[in-house]
Amino acid sequence: MARNGLAAVLEHIDPKVSAILHRTLDGEELSWSDGLRLCETNGLDLQAMGLVADEMRRRQVGDVVTYVVNRNINFTNVCIKHCTFCAFSREYRQEEGYFLPTEEIVRRAQEAVDMGATEVCMQAGLPPKMDGNLYIELTKAVKKAFPTLHMHAFSPEEVQYGAIRSGVPIIQYLKELKDAGLDTLPGTSAEILDQEIRDIIAPGRITVQQWIEVITSAHSLGIPTTSTIMYGHIETPVHWVKHMNLLRDIQKETGGFTEFVPLSLIHQEAPMYTRKLVENVREGATGTEVVKMHAVARLMLGPTFRNIQSSWVKEGPKMAQYLLTAGANDLGGTLINESISTSAGAQYGQLVPPKELRRLIRDAGRTPAERSTTYTLRKVFTGADEEVSPLDLVKNADERFGSYRKLAASEQFRYVHPFEREKQQATH
Repeated sequence: MARNGLAAVLEHIDPKVSAILHRTLDGEELSWSDGLRLCETNGLDLQAMGLVADEMRRRQVGDVVTYVVNRNINFTNVCIKHCTFCAFSREYRQEEGYFLPTEEIVRRAQEAVDMGATEVCMQAGLPPKMDGNLYIELTKAVKKAFPTLHMHAFSPEEVQYGAIRSGVPIIQYLKELKDAGLDTLPGTSAEILDQEIRDIIAPGRITVQQWIEVITSAHSLGIPTTSTIMYGHIETPVHWVKHMNLLRDIQKETGGFTEFVPLSLIHQEAPMYTRKLVENVREGATGTEVVKMHAVARLMLGPTFRNIQSSWVKEGPKMAQYLLTAGANDLGGTLINESISTSAGAQYGQLVPPKELRRLIRDAGRTPAERSTTYTLRKVFTGADEEVSPLDLVKNADERFGSYRKLAASEQFRYVHPFEREKQQATH
């Protein structure tokens, strides 16, 4: 919408909201209190904020909407932590625990490459008594087999766990991961960067300060990271904007974040909801909250982050498409396998092929482009779309690539605790 059209809209909304949005259009940085006021909008005020977020998206990144062709490899669901929002993890005593051996991880990476993927995203649970070198060895194995495949792996929680198990400082562990071939780090395990909230929904989880240490250490070594927020549980908009403000401060210092990814809680199978482990848990974010989150993220973070992603896994393809009109400029990845959200009750499958992502983007009036993990444009699709990816030909992703439920139920990769393994070896 042209600036004069926006000005006409802003004349008919709450004067305080209008003033904030005018300042945004004039290039001023929003304070966290400005962001909080925008989170309180409804009706025409909310619609106006969406229009301004869309305008700022246009100014900051243009009309190209990106996606990456990637594969998730969640190599184990066994975890020593008991986060109340997580339906993916299993204790080592549980029958559904699995652990993929290195050769299976490499095979899945090979399958991803054959399907046109440029990235593998590896994250998993924290198995007990883990060899601290595990993440380093997995990185080496994948990079040896596929030197040009982008290795996007290991959350700050995993990095900290690997460092603890290795008995080395975090910065040294990150150096070893980088030397092994790690390219970028997912900025997950952030949830809400407020310690009081974390202590309720995930006691024992990596602390805010520890998360910051891993992220800033990675940035100092030239390892870019994503950033995330998980919302729709017990937090309030105050926590949203303080979380974003903290990320913005880090970005100003390091410039190491590639994107911001809002992730609304999938509540259906989350223990905090199903087993009532936490009081007053909401049933995920409302549609209005999802729109507010992405719009406010664009207005607060856009000048320093540029890239705001809408998650089709969390919101579904249609809502993810709509969020392209409220500040988002990226649809994430093809994924191929999706275990963590699926286990929590996400309803939208584990794969959206490249051709379908491009259709969603075009139908929103934007230009689709395949990107790298770090947002270098690999191919912009400006004309007729005749390209066919191997992923476009997959009829049933569960059958072709396997699913979380089949993997957890199968005996093929059943997890064996190190103590049990030692006993088995002693008897042979």
